[in-house]
Amino acid sequence: MDVKLFGKYDLGEVKVSDPSFAQYVNLSPVRIPHSHGRHTKAQFGKRNVNVVERLANKLMRGGTGEKTSGKVIRTDGRLQGKKTRALGIVERAFAIIENRTKKNPVQLLVDAAQNAAPREDFTRVSMGGVSYQVAVDVSASRRLDMALRNVALAAIMGAFDKRKTLHEALADEIEYAAKGDANTSYAIKKRDETERMARSSR
Repeated sequence: MDVKLFGKYDLGEVKVSDPSFAQYVNLSPVRIPHSHGRHTKAQFGKRNVNVVERLANKLMRGGTGEKTSGKVIRTDGRLQGKKTRALGIVERAFAIIENRTKKNPVQLLVDAAQNAAPREDFTRVSMGGVSYQVAVDVSASRRLDMALRNVALAAIMGAFDKRKTLHEALADEIEYAAKGDANTSYAIKKRDETERMARSSR
Protein backbone atom coordinates (compact mmCIF):
# COMPACT_ATOMS: atom_id res chain seq x y z
CA MET A 1 0.00 0.00 0.00
CA ASP A 2 1.30 3.43 -0.92
CA VAL A 3 2.13 5.75 1.97
CA LYS A 4 0.53 9.16 1.49
CA LEU A 5 1.12 12.35 3.44
CA PHE A 6 -1.73 12.82 5.94
CA GLY A 7 -3.31 9.82 4.17
CA LYS A 8 -4.20 12.05 1.19
CA TYR A 9 -1.24 13.39 -0.79
CA ASP A 10 1.11 11.35 -2.95
CA LEU A 11 4.67 12.67 -2.57
CA GLY A 12 5.91 10.47 -5.40
CA GLU A 13 4.22 12.67 -8.00
CA VAL A 14 5.85 15.90 -6.76
CA LYS A 15 8.54 17.24 -9.11
CA VAL A 16 11.46 19.53 -8.23
CA SER A 17 12.40 21.57 -11.31
CA ASP A 18 15.46 23.27 -9.77
CA PRO A 19 18.40 20.78 -9.93
CA SER A 20 20.22 22.47 -7.04
CA PHE A 21 17.14 22.02 -4.83
CA ALA A 22 16.56 18.36 -5.67
CA GLN A 23 19.05 16.95 -3.13
CA TYR A 24 17.71 19.11 -0.27
CA VAL A 25 13.94 18.87 -0.81
CA ASN A 26 13.16 15.61 0.97
CA LEU A 27 10.01 13.99 -0.41
CA SER A 28 10.37 10.54 1.13
CA PRO A 29 6.96 8.87 1.66
CA VAL A 30 5.63 9.50 5.15
CA ARG A 31 2.14 9.65 6.62
CA ILE A 32 2.87 11.96 9.54
CA PRO A 33 5.91 14.23 8.92
CA HIS A 34 7.39 14.05 12.42
CA SER A 35 10.97 12.77 12.76
CA HIS A 36 11.19 13.56 16.53
CA GLY A 37 14.52 15.34 15.96
CA ARG A 38 16.44 12.20 15.11
CA HIS A 39 18.44 13.99 12.40
CA THR A 40 19.57 16.98 14.44
CA LYS A 41 23.05 15.72 15.33
CA ALA A 42 24.01 14.51 11.84
CA GLN A 43 25.97 16.80 9.53
CA PHE A 44 23.59 18.21 6.93
CA GLY A 45 20.87 16.33 8.83
CA LYS A 46 18.15 18.70 7.67
CA ARG A 47 18.30 17.26 4.19
CA ASN A 48 16.86 14.04 5.67
CA VAL A 49 13.84 15.86 7.12
CA ASN A 50 10.67 15.94 5.02
CA VAL A 51 10.05 19.37 3.47
CA VAL A 52 6.55 19.53 4.99
CA GLU A 53 8.00 18.91 8.46
CA ARG A 54 10.54 21.67 7.87
CA LEU A 55 7.68 24.06 7.09
CA ALA A 56 5.92 23.04 10.32
CA ASN A 57 9.17 23.64 12.22
CA LYS A 58 9.33 27.17 10.82
CA LEU A 59 5.80 27.84 12.09
CA MET A 60 6.89 27.09 15.67
CA ARG A 61 8.32 30.56 15.87
CA GLY A 62 9.50 31.62 19.31
CA GLY A 63 10.38 34.95 20.81
CA THR A 64 8.35 37.74 22.36
CA GLY A 65 9.45 40.85 20.54
CA GLU A 66 11.25 40.10 17.28
CA LYS A 67 10.74 42.89 14.77
CA THR A 68 10.28 42.14 11.06
CA SER A 69 9.60 44.78 8.41
CA GLY A 70 8.86 47.28 11.15
CA LYS A 71 6.32 45.00 12.86
CA VAL A 72 6.73 43.17 16.15
CA ILE A 73 5.74 39.54 15.58
CA ARG A 74 4.89 37.54 18.71
CA THR A 75 3.65 33.98 18.99
CA ASP A 76 3.14 34.21 22.77
CA GLY A 77 4.05 30.53 23.07
CA ARG A 78 0.95 29.39 21.17
CA LEU A 79 3.02 27.36 18.69
CA GLN A 80 6.43 27.28 20.32
CA GLY A 81 7.29 23.59 20.81
CA LYS A 82 3.80 22.46 19.77
CA LYS A 83 4.71 20.29 16.78
CA THR A 84 1.39 18.43 16.55
CA ARG A 85 -0.52 21.69 16.48
CA ALA A 86 1.78 23.10 13.79
CA LEU A 87 1.29 19.97 11.67
CA GLY A 88 -2.48 20.34 12.08
CA ILE A 89 -2.25 23.90 10.74
CA VAL A 90 -0.25 22.69 7.73
CA GLU A 91 -2.76 19.88 7.08
CA ARG A 92 -5.70 22.30 7.15
CA ALA A 93 -3.84 24.73 4.88
CA PHE A 94 -3.18 21.90 2.41
CA ALA A 95 -6.88 20.99 2.43
CA ILE A 96 -7.77 24.59 1.52
CA ILE A 97 -5.19 24.63 -1.29
CA GLU A 98 -6.41 21.31 -2.70
CA ASN A 99 -10.03 22.47 -2.59
CA ARG A 100 -9.24 25.72 -4.41
CA THR A 101 -6.68 24.58 -6.96
CA LYS A 102 -7.45 20.84 -7.38
CA LYS A 103 -3.68 20.28 -7.32
CA ASN A 104 -1.32 18.46 -4.98
CA PRO A 105 -0.56 21.07 -2.27
CA VAL A 106 2.93 19.64 -1.69
CA GLN A 107 3.75 20.44 -5.33
CA LEU A 108 2.62 24.02 -4.75
CA LEU A 109 4.75 24.18 -1.58
CA VAL A 110 7.83 23.02 -3.52
CA ASP A 111 7.08 25.53 -6.31
CA ALA A 112 6.63 28.28 -3.71
CA ALA A 113 9.97 27.42 -2.07
CA GLN A 114 11.76 27.45 -5.43
CA ASN A 115 10.25 30.81 -6.36
CA ALA A 116 10.88 32.44 -2.97
CA ALA A 117 14.49 31.25 -2.57
CA PRO A 118 17.05 34.06 -3.14
CA ARG A 119 20.11 33.18 -5.21
CA GLU A 120 22.22 35.99 -3.77
CA ASP A 121 22.53 37.50 -0.30
CA PHE A 122 24.83 39.94 1.47
CA THR A 123 26.94 39.82 4.60
CA ARG A 124 28.76 42.38 6.69
CA VAL A 125 32.58 42.38 6.61
CA SER A 126 34.84 44.41 8.91
CA MET A 127 38.35 45.39 7.87
CA GLY A 128 40.53 47.96 9.53
CA GLY A 129 37.69 49.17 11.73
CA VAL A 130 35.47 49.80 8.71
CA SER A 131 32.35 47.69 8.11
CA TYR A 132 30.82 47.22 4.69
CA GLN A 133 28.46 44.83 2.96
CA VAL A 134 29.59 42.21 0.46
CA ALA A 135 27.40 40.18 -1.90
CA VAL A 136 27.64 36.39 -1.52
CA ASP A 137 26.11 33.41 -3.29
CA VAL A 138 23.61 31.37 -1.29
CA SER A 139 23.87 27.59 -0.98
CA ALA A 140 20.87 25.49 -1.98
CA SER A 141 20.34 24.36 1.62
CA ARG A 142 20.21 27.93 2.92
CA ARG A 143 18.03 29.03 0.01
CA LEU A 144 15.45 26.42 1.00
CA ASP A 145 15.67 27.46 4.66
CA MET A 146 15.17 31.13 3.80
CA ALA A 147 12.23 30.39 1.51
CA LEU A 148 10.40 28.23 4.07
CA ARG A 149 11.11 30.75 6.82
CA ASN A 150 9.64 33.60 4.79
CA VAL A 151 6.56 31.57 3.78
CA ALA A 152 5.92 30.70 7.44
CA LEU A 153 6.60 34.25 8.59
CA ALA A 154 4.21 35.62 5.96
CA ALA A 155 1.48 33.32 7.30
CA ILE A 156 2.09 34.42 10.89
CA MET A 157 2.03 38.07 9.87
CA GLY A 158 -1.07 37.50 7.74
CA ALA A 159 -2.98 36.09 10.71
CA PHE A 160 -1.53 38.41 13.37
CA ASP A 161 -4.32 40.57 14.89
CA LYS A 162 -6.55 39.79 11.89
CA ARG A 163 -9.73 37.84 11.25
CA LYS A 164 -7.87 35.39 9.01
CA THR A 165 -6.76 32.17 10.71
CA LEU A 166 -3.19 30.93 10.50
CA HIS A 167 -3.99 27.99 8.22
CA GLU A 168 -5.92 30.29 5.86
CA ALA A 169 -3.00 32.75 5.78
CA LEU A 170 -0.55 29.89 5.15
CA ALA A 171 -2.67 28.54 2.27
CA ASP A 172 -2.85 32.01 0.71
CA GLU A 173 0.92 32.58 0.97
CA ILE A 174 1.79 29.19 -0.54
CA GLU A 175 -0.52 29.86 -3.48
CA TYR A 176 0.81 33.40 -4.04
CA ALA A 177 4.44 32.30 -3.81
CA ALA A 178 3.83 29.32 -6.11
CA LYS A 179 2.58 31.78 -8.73
CA GLY A 180 5.63 34.01 -8.16
CA ASP A 181 3.38 37.00 -7.55
CA ALA A 182 5.50 39.76 -6.00
CA ASN A 183 2.44 41.98 -5.49
CA THR A 184 0.72 39.61 -3.08
CA SER A 185 3.42 37.27 -1.74
CA TYR A 186 5.56 38.45 1.17
CA ALA A 187 8.12 35.69 0.54
CA ILE A 188 8.61 36.81 -3.08
CA LYS A 189 8.97 40.43 -1.93
CA LYS A 190 11.64 39.39 0.58
CA ARG A 191 13.50 37.46 -2.14
CA ASP A 192 13.48 40.51 -4.42
CA GLU A 193 14.57 42.79 -1.56
CA THR A 194 17.44 40.48 -0.57
CA GLU A 195 18.71 40.15 -4.15
CA ARG A 196 18.39 43.90 -4.72
CA MET A 197 20.50 44.69 -1.65
CA ALA A 198 23.02 42.04 -2.72
CA ARG A 199 23.34 43.66 -6.17
CA SER A 200 23.95 47.05 -4.57
CA SER A 201 26.73 45.47 -2.42
CA ARG A 202 28.75 44.08 -5.33
